[in-house]
Amino acid sequence: MNPSFDGLFSIRGKVALVTGGSRGIGEMIASGFAANGAKVYISSRKAAACDATAKRIADTYGATCVSLPADLSNLDGVQSLAARFAEREPTLDILVNNAGAAWGGPIESFPEAGWDKVMDTNVKAVFFLTQALLPQLRAAAAAGEPARVINIGSIDGLKAAAFETYSYGASKAAVHHLTRFLAARLTKERILCNAIAPGPYPTWMLSTGVGFGGKTEGVDWGAVGARNPSGRVGTPEDIAGLAIFLSSRAGEYVVGQVIASDGGIVASA
Repeated sequence: MNPSFDGLFSIRGKVALVTGGSRGIGEMIASGFAANGAKVYISSRKAAACDATAKRIADTYGATCVSLPADLSNLDGVQSLAARFAEREPTLDILVNNAGAAWGGPIESFPEAGWDKVMDTNVKAVFFLTQALLPQLRAAAAAGEPARVINIGSIDGLKAAAFETYSYGASKAAVHHLTRFLAARLTKERILCNAIAPGPYPTWMLSTGVGFGGKTEGVDWGAVGARNPSGRVGTPEDIAGLAIFLSSRAGEYVVGQVIASDGGIVASA
């Protein structure tokens, strides 16, 4: 047996859709995909931000990056995104369900609105967007390599967080288990499902939680990283590298897993 290792981590020529792709972890993954030869579509709720990020990624990496703005907190938005994608592409090699919301508040006064918004965006949209894009995922799987679904969870779905973000942690735990359900159903169709559970990355969402007011530049991420066993926060290379691995031939035998990308926080908890 003489295995070939050519293109082991290649995603060149694949078509990817990254939700929540205008900033944060979604932008990091979309940028990594584009830099490695994939045709990338990104979505986010704010059209102007989505358009600007898509142009920036395309210009930076000499790649194709297309903006498809959508509000995934409701089914109309989910179905609109799936329909607009289907108008442009007959196949989808990689779906990254990254769009998410968070809400914090004391347990005594945590509102129903904060529960429903987070669950609708973080869990319901993941299932129904995957459902809506099954024809394109199945077409990609039938044409060549397995299609991939990568759901972005969180270490807050693996352990209790320091913040009072009750619906967020519960939603991410649900995403992790939903990933296992999807894998159990779809693997035999050559649609491989996994989840990534990020720890601290320099994102708008974490910035608001640690008191940086949403700023990601010019703030002391080193102080946040100092509390991490690895002594730092994550980088775009860290999260994009893992997503590329899961989307390539190298990750083809990894199925139904929840992989923490956290510098060792969960392992040392």
